[in-house]
Order: sequence, then C-alpha cells, then structure tokens
Amino acid sequence: MFSYRRSLRTRIFFSMIALVVGASILIAGVTIYQFKEEAKELHREKLNRKENAIKANINYVLRTTTYPVDTENLPLIFKEKIYEIQDIHNTEINIYDLDGYLLKSSSAKFYMDSVQTRMNEEKVEALKNSAQKKYIENFKLESQNYQSSYTYILDNYFKPIGILNLPYIEDDGFLDRELNDFLILLSQVYLFMLISAIVLAYFLSKYITRSLQTISKKITKTRFDQSNPKISYEEISYEIKPLVVAYNQMIDELEESAQKLAKTEREEAWRQMARQVAHEIKNPLTPMRLSMQSFERKFDPNDPEVHERVKEFSKTIIQQIDNLSAIAGAFSDFAKMPAQQNESLNAVEIIRLATDIFNDNKIQFNSEQDTILIKFDRSQLIRIITNLVKNSIQATEHLDQPFIAVSISTEKDLAVITVEDNGSGIPQETQERIFEPRFTTKTSGMGLGLGMVKNIVETYKGDIKLTSKPDQGTIFTIKLPKI
Repeated sequence: MFSYRRSLRTRIFFSMIALVVGASILIAGVTIYQFKEEAKELHREKLNRKENAIKANINYVLRTTTYPVDTENLPLIFKEKIYEIQDIHNTEINIYDLDGYLLKSSSAKFYMDSVQTRMNEEKVEALKNSAQKKYIENFKLESQNYQSSYTYILDNYFKPIGILNLPYIEDDGFLDRELNDFLILLSQVYLFMLISAIVLAYFLSKYITRSLQTISKKITKTRFDQSNPKISYEEISYEIKPLVVAYNQMIDELEESAQKLAKTEREEAWRQMARQVAHEIKNPLTPMRLSMQSFERKFDPNDPEVHERVKEFSKTIIQQIDNLSAIAGAFSDFAKMPAQQNESLNAVEIIRLATDIFNDNKIQFNSEQDTILIKFDRSQLIRIITNLVKNSIQATEHLDQPFIAVSISTEKDLAVITVEDNGSGIPQETQERIFEPRFTTKTSGMGLGLGMVKNIVETYKGDIKLTSKPDQGTIFTIKLPKI
C-alpha cells in the first residue's frame, strides 16, 4: 500500500495522475458541450438551407403564375405547387396571411391539429419586429424536438404578401446515436491517455526522485570508520545541487574528523600500551633487583656453599628473564595483525587439528559437515581456537566432571564456531569488558588473549559474541564469512 504522506515519489505520481484525470474530465465536458452546440448549429444551418431553397422555388412560382400576386390569391397560386415543393424538399410547408391565418398547408392533418389554423399573435409580432424579418421557434411535442421558421413571402416588388412556415423535425435518435458514438470514441481515447499517463507518471516520478534516492543511499551507507565516496554533480538537477554540495562538504568534514579521531585513538593506544609494558616489566625487575642486592650483601667467596648460592641466584635471574621474554612475546602477539593471506581453508579440519593439540579427553569436537570452507590464515585460526580452549580449561579446573565442546556449523552464508564449557562463568558486570586489552579476571596473565582473538576475527570481517552465566558455563560464538 502506498504511503502518500511519506513518499515524495508517490505524491508526484498521484499528483500527475490527478492532473491528467482532472484535465481529461474538463476537456471531455467542454468537448461534449461543444459537440451539442455544433449539432444545434448544424440543424439551424440545415433549416436555413432548406428555407432558402424553398423560398427560391416559391419565388419562381410567383414569377411564373398567371394569377395576380397578392395575399388573396396565394391559396390558388399554391393549390398544386405546394405539394410539388414538398415532394422536392421532403418538408412540410405552411402559408399564412399577414395576420397569421393559415391559407395553405402541404400536410394539414399532421401539423394543424397541434398548431391550429392561426399563428399566435406573439409570433406575428416577433416576426414583424425582427431585424432579419425572420423568426425561429423551438418547441417539443410528444418527446420530439421541433424547429419552425417563419419568414415573409414577397411579391415581385418585395412587398410582404404572406408568411412562410417551415416546420423542421430534429432527429433525436440520430443525435443520440451520434453523441453515443462520439462518447465511446472519446472514452477509448481517454482510457489510452490514462494508461499512458500512469506509465509516464511512474517513470517520470522515478526519474525526478532518482537524484534524491541516490543521495539517500549514499547517506545511508555513510560510515565514520570508512572512506565515503562523494556524489558527482553530473546529471543532478539545479534544485538538488545545493543538497549534493552540502553532502560532499559533510563527507570532507567527516573524513577530517575521522582522521583526527584515529590519530587521537592511536596516540592513546600507544600511551596505554606503553604504560602496560612499563607496568608488566616492573614486575619481574623488582625481584631481580632485590635478588641482586641480597646476593651482593651476602656473597662470601670463602663460603663453602658459594657455588650453591650462585646457582640459586642464577636460577632466580633466569626465571625473571623468562618472564620478561613471555611479556614481550605476549605484547608482540597482540600487536601483530593477521597475515591476510586469505587462504581457502577447510575450517572443520583446522579446528579438529587445534583441539587435538591438547590431547585431552574432556575436549569434544563436533561438526555437522565434513567440509566448511572459509578464507582465513591457518595459524591465526589455530591461535583463536587454542586461546579459547585454554580459557575453558582454566575455567573448569576446579570441577570433578569438566566439559568443553568445540563445534562448527553453517548459518546461511556464515560459518559458526562455538567453544562451550561448564565452568565458573563470567559475571554480568564484567562481560562487556572481557574483550578489552589489559582486562582480565585471572590472578595471572596480562588480559591480552581475548583482545587478540577479537582483533583477528574482526580483521577477517567476522564477529565474536559471549554468552555466560555464573556457575553455569560460558559459550563463545564466532561467525565468519563462508565461501
């Protein structure tokens, strides 16, 4: 269903259709009115032509008659000629004297019963006062329309000697049929016009709003963390150009803001990393310093156990050096980005290999398919699985019956990897920070493992989610694009 108020394209479409329909109705009304008026004018012209032709015959009879040409002799002059004139023109003829009394009629029975044998005095006066010396009467009788014309019969000296009446019967059936045929043709034309208008309005409204839709799509796809293309001025109407200019300016400002923010975030990340590295390095350096100072105070070359003390001191120093090496390795692994080799891997095979590394019966692996292909780096995928499984092992160490399940399945165009355990779980208040670097719920470690996992997954356009309840277990769900 169209939303008239919300869609500009719909409003343009219906406005154009309404304009075409309204114009069609108006034109149809004017056309019908004009048709009727022209039909009436046609009948008046036909009556006028017949009248002129009959008057020409009458004048010829008056010129050739042997009777004196006056009012009293009109019935004698046209005693037989009136029927000949009627047969020639197929029209009734009535002749009145100047006072309106009927002198002769070619069809007395048909017309005289209705009009009587004397003209109305008003008609006589109307004819006498007419500038054209002509009077036309319109009337209706028994659902039939009539037109009658009244003119003077002139003698050879152009003196009125009688009144000529020509009743003209309009063919209502002919007019109605002609009007119906015209309306049918007009309806077909307007139906074609309406269909054409609908098609034209659809494409025209689509063309008019295309620029706005382009801008809308661009704005919808605009992201703060990516490069956003500008809209070209080509094929953009003058009215929409200011909007395009404003959008392009916004893109420039957005990119500038994004660059400033990225620079600020990088600087802050380096500061945080530096503080964390300094903090972690201080931890093994302090016992190394204390051990060195203690060894210096208590060192006695003559002590019979001097070799044992040197050996113990060396062991302590080596342990602290190993801690420093582990810290450096952890930070190196966190900072290292995936190789982005985009290898086509069978995720089922790689994940099974990663779980087999632990050689632990409590770790179960399940897959609904033998082959699920993804584009990923082999070593990075193994690092993700081993890191999550290690976390699950540590979370279930206190249980008599620990359970760890690694599974992979498909969901539309995604490969879904889950690592589930029945361990101690993660409190709700700490779940939102679990993927943050340096955040950890353990008494040991630097909190870089899950941050590294999230970093790798998102680099490959994937997503990782956590579902956990205290004392019930934890589920990590990874979704990666499938090929």
